[in-house]
Amino acid sequence: MTHPPYSPDLAPSDYHLFRSLQNSLNGKNFTNDDDVKWHLLQFFANKHEKFYERGIMKLPERWRKVTE
Repeated sequence: MTHPPYSPDLAPSDYHLFRSLQNSLNGKNFTNDDDVKWHLLQFFANKHEKFYERGIMKLPERWRKVTE
């Protein structure tokens, strides 16, 4: 299957995980790499397993849209 043109509304990685990550970063200013790493560690650690499960469970429908 060839890769379709980039479309943020269909890109699975952009839709769930990275949109939430972007929201957590909005308005933040980091002074060094350690602050960025700490923020990311906290972001991923504080997400409940259901957050990841929802994202994974939405993949088949999103893939169907891409292939149609």
